[in-house]
Amino acid sequence: MTKISFQALPMSQFTTLQKKVFPAYFRLQTVLILTTLATYPPMSLLSLFTPKASGARQWGDVAAFGLMLLNASLNLTLYGPKTMSAMIERTHQETRDGRKYNDKANMSDDMKRANKSFSRMHAMSIHLNLIAVLSTVWYGLSLASRLEIKS
Repeated sequence: MTKISFQALPMSQFTTLQKKVFPAYFRLQTVLILTTLATYPPMSLLSLFTPKASGARQWGDVAAFGLMLLNASLNLTLYGPKTMSAMIERTHQETRDGRKYNDKANMSDDMKRANKSFSRMHAMSIHLNLIAVLSTVWYGLSLASRLEIKS
């Protein structure tokens, strides 16, 4: 969605869309992780820390949920808002300079700083989201491996 929106919309509309979509996405991501954690089989969250019959705990699942929650929380509270602020600052800098953020000719030092700040925050947000998604897949595979199909 982001790539298509970036290509299809004027920058001001794209920025407005991003300001609305990503905070909602990060909130929903966090709520869904907490919901998944609350419904951990067989007895919700308590089962995650209770030893199995073999005496082992589900440390792989604990790690997956820890990564999911950590990364989603960081995006929700830190990197998502910082990325948005950097994007807005870069837009304001475009207005002050009278040039687009990607106009390399005579780029001001302030625009270089704004671009660098945005790039850094955006990269962190993307990587945190990727780690959260991979952790979710990890947990999904772990959950699927415990299914017993009886005919």
